[in-house]
Amino acid sequence: MTENEIITKINEVMAAEFEADITEMTPESMLMETLNLDSLDLVDVVVLIEKNFGVTLVGPDFVDVKTFSDFYDLIIRKVNEK
Repeated sequence: MTENEIITKINEVMAAEFEADITEMTPESMLMETLNLDSLDLVDVVVLIEKNFGVTLVGPDFVDVKTFSDFYDLIIRKVNEK
């Protein structure tokens, strides 16, 4: 999977699950605010990422994730590590 394919899939999965406007999901957009996530929703994010990309996320992975760009970078790194 290319980086662009990963980003497209992340956007599609997150928009569908959290009923968000995919056009608002830009690299500089704030992840939590754009998707209206609370800390409990992060559990759903972890499950979605594992189901769709076969990678596991843990709490410390989210420490530096603020924007969609941060989130994309995290998932791309995890996918490339497996």
